[in-house]
Amino acid sequence: MLDRIIKAQHAIEDACRTIGRQVVVMEVCGTHTASIFRNGIRSILPANLKLLSGPGCPVCVTDQGYIDVVLEVASRGDCIIATYGDMIRVPGHAGSLETLAAKSDVRIVMSSEDALQLARDNPGRTVVFIAVGFETTAPATAVAVKEAARDKVTNFCVLSGHKLVMPAMRALLGGLNDRVDGFLCPGHVSVIIGAGAFREIVNDFGRPCVVAGFEPVQIVEGLAEICRQIAAKEPELKSIYGAVVSEEGNKTAQAAINECFEPADGSWRGLGMIKQSTLALREPYRQFDAFTRLGVKERPAKEFGGCRCGEVLCGRIDPPLCPLFGKACTPEHPVGPCMVSSEGTCAAWFRYNRGGQSS
Repeated sequence: MLDRIIKAQHAIEDACRTIGRQVVVMEVCGTHTASIFRNGIRSILPANLKLLSGPGCPVCVTDQGYIDVVLEVASRGDCIIATYGDMIRVPGHAGSLETLAAKSDVRIVMSSEDALQLARDNPGRTVVFIAVGFETTAPATAVAVKEAARDKVTNFCVLSGHKLVMPAMRALLGGLNDRVDGFLCPGHVSVIIGAGAFREIVNDFGRPCVVAGFEPVQIVEGLAEICRQIAAKEPELKSIYGAVVSEEGNKTAQAAINECFEPADGSWRGLGMIKQSTLALREPYRQFDAFTRLGVKERPAKEFGGCRCGEVLCGRIDPPLCPLFGKACTPEHPVGPCMVSSEGTCAAWFRYNRGGQSS
């Protein structure tokens, strides 16, 4: 294992010397971000290779307007809020689910099935599942919705905040951050959508795309492959995560998503409105749509003053360049979601790079 890392490290150094300029590679996965920091991978890379953390944390890219809708629903007092734990402390303009828990019924669940079971166990209450995540978690939400329809669990509904990775990558290269030279593509999402989905980024934008796992050896070998392609000026799609990721992805999961959801225009933190980038429930399942059932609507909302989470998510700045980082904004007292989630760039930077220097 160490031999493979050293070999890949030397390949990166050779390629970066050949390129002769700064090379910018973005990882599009919060788990990659955390692993890169936790394993000190940046410390073994040449000075002219810069790693950027992109919009790969689903909690972080969730628009402030959606967070405020969640808090609005929680404040009603007539619903049970079922949410994954990483959403509890995300700040909104009316506090957070954590601060509202004293007067609202907020339950942390491990899965969409747990949320559906809450509805079965509490037939007299409306259970609202806070469905945040990329293609990785969307199939499970779809399965829960289908079960609710089959079993006539009418007190279950979903506040869909699901997002799609590909439109975000296209938006970045379309102008939000076109200095990215290549992508370390997300492993978990690729299991669902397939490695082949990233071919359009290679074809349309001429950027290398390499799908890799989360162990240090896979990450370093993935970076080596990206740098090799850039040096050779031959961008291509490659997966080095073949044990888990196939070319076409998980067809069963894709079918579940397509049956229950349809693409819709949606807002992303930092990236703004992106066409056909979010998932909304299709008409046959619209009765389980919390937006429609509860009469709530996501409205444009600004980030908190001084918070630069949006720029961090686009790879425009490193967290230490935010004036709140490590001062007004810490994991104990977060201002923005990038400091809350375990996959957040600011949280990873704060935990593993307390010196605060940009790479």
